[in-house]
Amino acid sequence: MKPIRKSLSALLLSLVASAAVADAMLLNVSYDVARDVYKDYNPLFQKHWKAKTGESLELKQSHAGSSKQVRAVADGLEADVVTMNQVNDIEFLVEKGLVAKDWAKKFPNSASPYTSAMVLIVRKGNPKNLKDWADLAAPGVQVIMPHPKNTGNGRNTYLSAWAWALKQPGGNDQKAQEFLGKLLKNAPLFAAGGRDATTTFMQRRIGDVLITFESEAEMIAKEFGKGEFEVVLPSLTMQTEFPVALVDKVVDKKGTRKQATAYLEYLWSKEGQENAALNYLRPRDPEILKKYAHFFPPVKTFTVDEVFGGASKAFVTHFKDGGSFDKVYVAK
Repeated sequence: MKPIRKSLSALLLSLVASAAVADAMLLNVSYDVARDVYKDYNPLFQKHWKAKTGESLELKQSHAGSSKQVRAVADGLEADVVTMNQVNDIEFLVEKGLVAKDWAKKFPNSASPYTSAMVLIVRKGNPKNLKDWADLAAPGVQVIMPHPKNTGNGRNTYLSAWAWALKQPGGNDQKAQEFLGKLLKNAPLFAAGGRDATTTFMQRRIGDVLITFESEAEMIAKEFGKGEFEVVLPSLTMQTEFPVALVDKVVDKKGTRKQATAYLEYLWSKEGQENAALNYLRPRDPEILKKYAHFFPPVKTFTVDEVFGGASKAFVTHFKDGGSFDKVYVAK
């Protein structure tokens, strides 16, 4: 009888444990290189929420190219929240009736809890002496970047290079387009996302330079060692933002609005901002930014509003079908 009692006891404990695993589950659908950010953030929020409410939360992550991700959400992937790297992807979900029109007003800083910048990652010793955007268009240089039509990383790269060309003496849209044509000719392929671009550059050893977020450099250092590459800060680059939003249709269906709202709000907490800094994302909190200033060397940046009149206008001009990218890429 004892073995039977033990088996029944074990079964009951298992059932109780599984029932108590979580009071709610949230799915965060995010961009490609945010895996580590939220892998570190989720336990912080779970601990905070448990202490505050007594609820246990199961937190799941999904990562891929940003535009691919929002299309998946539009097609039925039940994300409670989306945490992206470009405004246009959130606006796409607004158009689909999944996200509120005033999403950017629901959280501070136009719903972007941290920023970054596009930088150049070159191989140890910088053998081709790549210092700025102009060098990337030189003959014989191979540039690795994600696809500008499908990824926020790729679009930010494209706009950074375009803005740099505009700001050169005598710069205008025609010259910027010509410059982008030369730069894209040096791209042997377009990666599916930021992490795929990193894999192509670091593991497959393709290319002379990888263009990516400043924060991705630390992931590369953790995985491959700091001595394997160098970070080059261009003379001008885009300040990238990372907008977040509730997927209203999903949280109302699942009854998770309270938890999902708190999940995003906590990104602005001291713990959330410190987690951003430790993942080499520039925090909004001035005290945390000052504390980790040694992580973030000075770099001259511009915003998409300053140069392109906003993310939506930039998307229509450059990345919508028939936009500048299509013209440049056909010429390529």
